[in-house]
Amino acid sequence: MVKLCHWTMLTGGFWKCCIVSGHGVILLLFLFSSVVSVYVEAYDNLLSGPVAQYTALSQKIGGDVQKHVRNASVLTSLLAPMSKVIQEVQAFREKNRSSPLFNHLSAVSESVPALGWVAMAPKPGPYVKEMQDAAMFYTNRVLKDYKEKDKMHVEWVSAYVSIWTELQAYIKQHHTTGLSWSQTGPVASASGGAPAPPPPGPPPPPMDLGKSSGGDSGATNHNALFASINKGADITKGLKHVSDNQKTHKNPVLKAQGGPLPSGPKPFAAWPTAAASPARTLPPVLELDGKKWKVENQEGAHGLVISDTELKQVVYAFKCNNSTLQVKGKINSITLDNCKKLGLVFEDVVGIVEVINCKDVKVQVMGKVPTISINKTDGCHVYLSKDSLSCEIVSAKSSEMNVLVPNKDGEYTEIPVPEQFKTVWDGSKLVTTATEIAG
Repeated sequence: MVKLCHWTMLTGGFWKCCIVSGHGVILLLFLFSSVVSVYVEAYDNLLSGPVAQYTALSQKIGGDVQKHVRNASVLTSLLAPMSKVIQEVQAFREKNRSSPLFNHLSAVSESVPALGWVAMAPKPGPYVKEMQDAAMFYTNRVLKDYKEKDKMHVEWVSAYVSIWTELQAYIKQHHTTGLSWSQTGPVASASGGAPAPPPPGPPPPPMDLGKSSGGDSGATNHNALFASINKGADITKGLKHVSDNQKTHKNPVLKAQGGPLPSGPKPFAAWPTAAASPARTLPPVLELDGKKWKVENQEGAHGLVISDTELKQVVYAFKCNNSTLQVKGKINSITLDNCKKLGLVFEDVVGIVEVINCKDVKVQVMGKVPTISINKTDGCHVYLSKDSLSCEIVSAKSSEMNVLVPNKDGEYTEIPVPEQFKTVWDGSKLVTTATEIAG
């Protein structure tokens, strides 16, 4: 267990901010010098509840999970050590990819960045939720592997997930838009010295453009300008006529003299014809329209489920972000279009699964699928089941694609899909192969 504390000014008085490392995570503790605040007491309840249960179950499971929970480092400042320990948690997982408890380690590794919520104003709660969802694939694997074998692992998943659930509730109640730091209070050094001076005051008021250093000349110039504008069509009567021999483009002599031409004020590049219309927020959709299941405009929707499916039906997911979708039963086809950070889990597809114009999506096959097509997509992880190893994966104009293949022991081997190719002429046709650098 490693702890670093320093005093700082928060709303209501001096506070002591501590970072505690040693439970596989780093926890911020806020201690008031004389009176315990309501959100300090709430945080203590979080520590004594889900965190304590998660730690106890990790010790009972043992092995790499127990080692993972003991991870710690020397802390030298307030936030930098948090990032360092998070990296150590993730590095521990990478060093133990062959561990029989790799899914446990991965669940913690994928979600532990949620501890950075203290610096994620103004939406720390949604950030924690996003990190929690990042671990869903691995917690589901733990549940699948141990549901019928060892209930302790199921309880471990429940305890770990509840940490982030309770933390979100805590943030929503006490730090909705960020930590309740005082905006003007002094900040003391880590050594406990005198408080630092307060930040400088607000900037001076903006300069009045209607005034000038020449007394009333500014107002006079403005009056003259408006008087000219009010002339209407007569405003051109004061302009001097320019003859053709004074125009450069019509006088070869002037043109031959060269040199820079006098430049006047530049016109606007464009003048908007109408005010930009505000972006429309379309309502979320999850419905069966004929033979098509429509899943549209879902934002932060976790736990979307399509059941009671039929073989003739298809699923079309459009513009679904930070969401998860589960499709039960056997279905004809599934299409993901313009989705971002979407997790898809399905059982059986007799046709094709298409991923188009997406970013950072995860697709998990629980049963069988003959073909998966990936087009114009950046970031796609495909988890194959033992029954879908013969699946054809066709990709075009895409990057950061990985296929995860199950091993005999139930673990996954992650294999990148080549993105760089070499094409040569063999005398009769073009022959294209993946380059070595592409893996």
